[in-house]
Parts: sequence; structure tokens; C-alpha cells
Amino acid sequence: MTTLEFSYSISQMTKSLKPFALKLTKDSEEANDLLQETLMKAFKNKDKFSDGTNLKAWLYTIMKNTFITNYQRMVRRGTFIDTTDNLHFINSSDTKIENRAYGDFALTDINAAIDELHDVYKTPFMMYFRGFKYHEIADRLEIPIGTVKNRIHIARKQLKDKLRTYSPRS
Repeated sequence: MTTLEFSYSISQMTKSLKPFALKLTKDSEEANDLLQETLMKAFKNKDKFSDGTNLKAWLYTIMKNTFITNYQRMVRRGTFIDTTDNLHFINSSDTKIENRAYGDFALTDINAAIDELHDVYKTPFMMYFRGFKYHEIADRLEIPIGTVKNRIHIARKQLKDKLRTYSPRS
């Protein structure tokens, strides 16, 4: 199979791969990333594909394995190796001991800083903070998506300036 034929065949499969990626990731943007990574791996490993075999199954296998590898990598990021005698994995977040007083002061300052934001910036920022996607905020507020992104950016910048005392570099 020539490179051109291979490219055409893969482009025909993209439509059926997208729903599978969405099923795995449960998020449209992550599904697009997974699909792109799958196609890159397919092109990179074109020489490993045998003519006459099922291209669709090969691509699905690449996608599934890529998803599993990415998931395992994400889980490992939150884990470190304990080098004591028993040599086992411990989730690092389970061993933290914190004084809540510092957190309470910080939370009070954060809430005050957010309250000081002008409503034009605070509303899209808080919607984004609560989990809304950019396009959902734009639809609800009936403003262009670029305006939403700009207002969230400005809100972040203003909060960063107001909360500079909590920066690890200060």
C-alpha cells in the first residue's frame, strides 16, 4: 500500500474512530487529542501494518493502547516510590499534614479578591471555575467565545496581582 493509499484509508476511518475516542475519554477535547495521537502513531508505524489485514481493527487497537498508556501515566504522576524497607507505592497526597489556619486566611483573601473583580470579569471566571467550557459560557452570556477567553484571562491576571503574597516566589 502506497503512502497516499494509506493516508486515504486512514482518513476514511477517522469518522468511526471519533465516537470510540469519545467513549474512552468522556470529553470531546481529550477525544480529539486521542484521535490525533492515534493517527500520528499510525503514520509513524505505517511500515508495521500488513496489507490485507483489518486497518480499522489496527487503528482501534492503537487508540485503545494509547488511551491505557496515557491513563497509567496520569495515575503514576500522583504516586512516588517509598524507599524505606518495605518498598511499596504510596499516594503522596495521603501523607500531607497541614495547618488549616493558613488555608483559612488564604481562602478569605481569595474570596475577597474575587469579590473585588468587576462583574464583567467575575461572571465568566466563576462559570469557568465551576466547570463550564468556554463555548458554554459564551452561549449563556450571549457573547463571542474570544471575549469569554479574554475576560477570564484578565480576571486571572487581576487575581494573580492581588494574591501575589501567596506566590511561592515572594
